[in-house]
Amino acid sequence: MHVLLVHPEIAPNTGAIIRLCANTGAELHLVEPLGFSLDDRLLRRGGLDYHEAASLTVHADLADARTALPGRWFGFSARSTTSYAGVEFGDDDVLVFGAERAGLTDEARSVISPQQMLTIPMRPGNRSINLANAVSIVVYEAWRQRGFDGAGKDDGGLTSETLLADDFDH
Repeated sequence: MHVLLVHPEIAPNTGAIIRLCANTGAELHLVEPLGFSLDDRLLRRGGLDYHEAASLTVHADLADARTALPGRWFGFSARSTTSYAGVEFGDDDVLVFGAERAGLTDEARSVISPQQMLTIPMRPGNRSINLANAVSIVVYEAWRQRGFDGAGKDDGGLTSETLLADDFDH
């Protein structure tokens, strides 16, 4: 599974998504321009030590990403009407999310079938869900559908915190 962020603007959101992808095995792709430097301390803080565990590719533009990622593309927008919950996701699917303020660009929408433009249901009167939270919702649903493939074997992969060392400061 691939997560594609088109022109992300907020380093802590992308850092959190790096961490999410490291923990679920999703591959993260970013389309330039980015609203931050990949060396940004807020990005590193959000991603903590997961940056090395995540698969991260930066694409110069959307056309480059499209060539590198030939699977089915699903776009996510608060303006769409089809819920993500009715989709059966596959291993090569590309989950495409826009920038925090602007959402998906017209260019991104033009390369995604209208039937594959999805939304995350929410209560009326709200504008949107935080980007990192939205990506988490969809990635975990897609991973759940695939039986949490690659999750930890000793704990059934169902733990929310894994100790990295024997000693743990309570």
